[in-house]
Amino acid sequence: MAAELGSYKQAHTSPPPLTLGNSRAVEEGPAPLKELGSRAQAVRGGFVKGVEHHLTLISSAAMFPEANKGYTYEECKATADWLMAQTDIRPKVGIVCGSGLGGLADMLKDQVIFNYKDIPNFPQSTVHGHAGRLVFGSMKGRPCVCMQGRFHLYEGYPIQKITLPIRIFKLLGVETVMLTNAAGGINQDFKVGDIMIIKDHLNMPGFAGNNPLSGPNDERFGVRFPCMSDAYDRELQQLAMDVGHELGYGDFLKEGVYCLLGGPSFETIAESRMLHKLGVDAVGMSTAPEVIVARHCGMRVFALSLITNQAVMDYDSEEKANHEEVLQTGKQRAEQLERLVSTMVTRIEHNNYA
Repeated sequence: MAAELGSYKQAHTSPPPLTLGNSRAVEEGPAPLKELGSRAQAVRGGFVKGVEHHLTLISSAAMFPEANKGYTYEECKATADWLMAQTDIRPKVGIVCGSGLGGLADMLKDQVIFNYKDIPNFPQSTVHGHAGRLVFGSMKGRPCVCMQGRFHLYEGYPIQKITLPIRIFKLLGVETVMLTNAAGGINQDFKVGDIMIIKDHLNMPGFAGNNPLSGPNDERFGVRFPCMSDAYDRELQQLAMDVGHELGYGDFLKEGVYCLLGGPSFETIAESRMLHKLGVDAVGMSTAPEVIVARHCGMRVFALSLITNQAVMDYDSEEKANHEEVLQTGKQRAEQLERLVSTMVTRIEHNNYA
């Protein structure tokens, strides 16, 4: 009986449906079936490859809309040449001012000022608290150039455009880049008004492939794969700490790891908690791309964050981060920050740090 049942099943069980994935049925079937299957697989292969190709193009265009267009060495040099034709100042130090910290540029003597909108190829600041001016001058006898206002991913600029001014710094003759930013405190020991010397960073957009060095590499700027384990100059960090203590800033001068997020929304509680577990001390929406390009170009880098708000990590908290708080804290601590940076500029020259 069992044998008869087995024979019945074998005779009446439907063969497996012929699908594009059923390669065994195709291979073992009659010749016409093999031919049909081969054609179907060829069609499917071509279709999949076509879809993959278009998805790659769409993804690349979305992430790097101007990466292939880029900002070539020649374009950057044209902008640098245009600036040098307008002023005799040849800066050795380039300073980038964060939100509410543009007063650093006001310390420069014998100023020559350019509005970003007047500079060829230059982006324009769209954020309140960023004046949008490039200021040449001298700080205690040291030739400098200062950006009053920087650019951010959340403004819609491609990351290559955000970092374009840093490449122009290099072609102007800048050797040391000093960057400031306003940041939220992740470290629970930090207080609003603290100044954090950045010793390292987490570049979150870079984890997703949004890196300012993506696209073709021009060896005239730097190598294809630059090292970032020494991104922040340790001698300059120590100089800042020494100067800070001399000025009596020991109570609010810290050091730590900065994390870049894309913005413009501030961090959720879950995101802040995650960053804390990752060892982040402060979080912001700038700086890391500029640091990467500066190091790619061979310039020394120093950066600091002004802690303008404390990141919210408690679901019961009524605190809310806002940009007005950022600007207000910048005003309150601006004088000390300006004195720290200006004194460092003097010491870089006298101690031959540069």
